[in-house]
Amino acid sequence: MPELRRPRVLIADDREENRYVLSRVLEGAGFDCTQAGTGIGALEAAQTLPDVIILDVRLPDISGYEVCRRIKSDHRTASIPVLQISASFVSSDDRVRALEAGADGYLTHPIDRMVLVATVKALLRLRTAEAAARQSAEQWQSTFDALSEGLALIDRNGALVRWNKAFAQICGPKVEIRAGDEASSFLKGLLGTDDPVKQPGKRYSAEFNIGKRTVQVSANPIKGENDDQGKILILNDITDRRLAEYALLTAEKLAATGKLANAIAHEINNPLEALTNLIYLASSSPTLSDVQGFLTRANEELARIARVTKQSLSFHRDSQRPILIEMGALIADVISLFERSAAQRRVHLALSRQQEVSICGFPGQLTQVFGNLIRNATEAAPPGSEVDIRVRSIHRGGNGGARITIHDRGAGIPEDIREKLFDPFFTTKDLKGSGLGLWVSKTLVVKHQGTIRFRSCKAPRKSGTTFEVYLPMVEHSAALD
Repeated sequence: MPELRRPRVLIADDREENRYVLSRVLEGAGFDCTQAGTGIGALEAAQTLPDVIILDVRLPDISGYEVCRRIKSDHRTASIPVLQISASFVSSDDRVRALEAGADGYLTHPIDRMVLVATVKALLRLRTAEAAARQSAEQWQSTFDALSEGLALIDRNGALVRWNKAFAQICGPKVEIRAGDEASSFLKGLLGTDDPVKQPGKRYSAEFNIGKRTVQVSANPIKGENDDQGKILILNDITDRRLAEYALLTAEKLAATGKLANAIAHEINNPLEALTNLIYLASSSPTLSDVQGFLTRANEELARIARVTKQSLSFHRDSQRPILIEMGALIADVISLFERSAAQRRVHLALSRQQEVSICGFPGQLTQVFGNLIRNATEAAPPGSEVDIRVRSIHRGGNGGARITIHDRGAGIPEDIREKLFDPFFTTKDLKGSGLGLWVSKTLVVKHQGTIRFRSCKAPRKSGTTFEVYLPMVEHSAALD
């Protein structure tokens, strides 16, 4: 095994006999010793980085106090423990002066050999502990700075203590961050609110725009043994994620509209054929009353075409802010788009609704949600069956809202895929499905602060699947923005 390195001690004393005695004692205890007789010599020898320096107060050229101060002010030698010794400066004031200059210990002659060795060993242990602490702090800081999320520590008094590089980068180059600044004032300037740190002991999470970036801001309390020790403030740049989600939502919206093209074509083609026939009959009718009757019916067919066109456009155009929506009417409009394709499969769409079940929301987004669910139910239902769709008012958690259930009598959903049903890109339709429909539906329902869930059964004669969507009545429409 390799021989362990012996700790090295620098002894600086103007008296050779003192250096000799101290060297003999320490070498006998397992130390290697080097010597210096002047202050300049001690400073030069300190650059070789001994493990401990024993420094006499009285030196011929420079005071031992000054030598100690210079050693401690040099970043290369500042961590070396310094033991000051003296035969003439033995008062308490001398000891205080040495310690204030940076000395780590102070002994006066005559020095007991056991006390000397024990003191040097104690200083070595102190240096080892400090080195380990510095290494641990450097590793912690490196890990802290390597995180992609921005983190800042806030003390119990609400002041910023430290932060990592990502935190400063997310805040931006124009934002000045200073240790000791009040966190609430800093956040008001950055986000326009101090909500993340306003309530002690509570978790917080919300999204804000910082410049052109979308940032998720979280604050978690640091729990001590008796009380809160402060908070950890987390900034997570989610701009790219939001852009990706928007792209997926847009793609699925276009795909959903494409799937409606066939149904819309049928819905428009039939009244167009009727309109053509009615115009022909009106042009060849011998009496004015017959002409008026044919034109009245033609006008009804035109209104039907206009209604279908308006419904299809709602998939692409939506209100900029949430509006009051009567859910029964919205669901009825969606059903009308799928009735013909359902009839071709010999599936009947049965709607049961209460009057005036209203919420605040985005009608285009909810049309996409229920269009997706009703189309899925129509495709899952066996020929000759019904898809039951119900719209009811409901109170949940003290809040009013709407509950929409869509039940089919299909084969049911296999248990092994139920947990994956709302995952993006998961589909059971092979190349016919994008795997985004239910994920998008859940995303839009959550945006409306609602919930979507399902139950399914594969038992013979009892098989089927029911999707339930709950949408609360949000009093302040801005909460959905």
